[in-house]
Amino acid sequence: MRLLIAMMMHETNTFSPVPTDWARFEDWGLHRGDEIPEALAGTNMPIGAFLDLAKEARAEIVTPIAAEAMPSGPVARATYERLVEAIVEPAARGGIDAALLDLHGAMVTETTPDGEGTLLAELRRVAPGLPIACATDLHTNLTRAMVENATAMIGYKTYPHVDMYAVGEQIGRVLLRALDGQVEPVMAWGQAPLLAQTLRMGTDDTPMRGLQAMTRSEEAAGALAATLFGGFPLADIHDAGVSAVVVTDGDQAGAEAACTRLLDAAWAVRDDFVYNHEPLAEAVARANSIEEGPVLLLDHADNVGSGGTQDVMTVIREVRRQGLRDVAVAAVWDPEAVRKMQEAGVGADVTLALGGKTEMPSVGLAGAPLEISGRVRSLSDGTWVVRGPMYTGITVSTGPTAVLESEGMKIVVVSQHHEPWDVGIFTSNDIDPAAEHYLILKSRIHYRAGFAPIAKATVTCDGEGVTTSDNSVLRYVQVRRPIYPLDQFG
Repeated sequence: MRLLIAMMMHETNTFSPVPTDWARFEDWGLHRGDEIPEALAGTNMPIGAFLDLAKEARAEIVTPIAAEAMPSGPVARATYERLVEAIVEPAARGGIDAALLDLHGAMVTETTPDGEGTLLAELRRVAPGLPIACATDLHTNLTRAMVENATAMIGYKTYPHVDMYAVGEQIGRVLLRALDGQVEPVMAWGQAPLLAQTLRMGTDDTPMRGLQAMTRSEEAAGALAATLFGGFPLADIHDAGVSAVVVTDGDQAGAEAACTRLLDAAWAVRDDFVYNHEPLAEAVARANSIEEGPVLLLDHADNVGSGGTQDVMTVIREVRRQGLRDVAVAAVWDPEAVRKMQEAGVGADVTLALGGKTEMPSVGLAGAPLEISGRVRSLSDGTWVVRGPMYTGITVSTGPTAVLESEGMKIVVVSQHHEPWDVGIFTSNDIDPAAEHYLILKSRIHYRAGFAPIAKATVTCDGEGVTTSDNSVLRYVQVRRPIYPLDQFG
């Protein structure tokens, strides 16, 4: 048995000005051929599970490419074509018995709003009838093309995504059982007219906690896989929003009934998917009154893990204005500032125009650097290995990295974008996050994977950026209408 195993992952924010080219995939993680088992076997990624299943089945593997980039703007045409060609070409040659694909589910490119569906359709075009299993993100914007060109699909049930390996193993086993004639997977899918906000999708919270319990109940009752996708609302495409897919063993009616139950349940709690705002000054003042730390301050509107520029200084500026001390920040993207600190050297005093290098025309924001003076506390190459429960075992690179210390604040400044979901962003730069009173994190929900165990309190700070939760700032043109909460329903 020969199995095609590949990964193509990118969550596309169509409002983001950050370009997504080949180099961006290389910066985060791009492997080819025999490099893939070496780099990704033993990790908690779906592709790690696929590799383990292939080994267990004593299958020959074909691993053309494993590519992931940090969320950003639409994927460049040439880059997308290279990714698709790498995955499709082995199938076109023939001799492949099945494909196991680690995808995101919210990729938008310069040529298609449905990166995954277009890939799967091309795979099926060159290899009609090829059995294909897909593991995708909880933030998948599910499309007809994805479902119609796959044999079985599943999405993560957790956010932060700590079950990536588990869902990969689950759907991989479904496909292998199908190849052995033990099951006959059929799928039902659907969408709700609901553009849920990402801040309301944490699976430890209402409403997602209960909805994901329902997916597990459907599986316990016999479904091979049941998924409720929150969707990715920062992609202005027709299919953005809440959806579901259910896989059963030959029971189409049962799959459709389960899918309907999940979508009806999500619609019934639609108000819980809307984030309620708090003025930034009030949020920071509230944080200033909390005596026991660490207190997490979430700069969620500039979350690079959803396509943010990671250089908006609004929240940092307000925290400094209100005089909070013992603060550590992860992280500000500013390669120019890093170079200046490298030239100055550790221990040197520097004055920088920090951050604010990126214009964001989609939300009407101009770059606004923060004039700041301080001491270069440390310098590093920005490479470390994740030891926490999400992306465990993955080597991370933030590129050349520096820490600026100024007026009771330690700011990690990076040359490559990275969302802080693991304490390694601090510990690799000689900062003990548990010893700080405040941690400013440019994150939304993923921070919980690494920081929830040490946090004494969390304050959500409504700053500025292209990952804002303020729908009034975002101009939706392509998303299907009517859709809640952009439109009201009687």
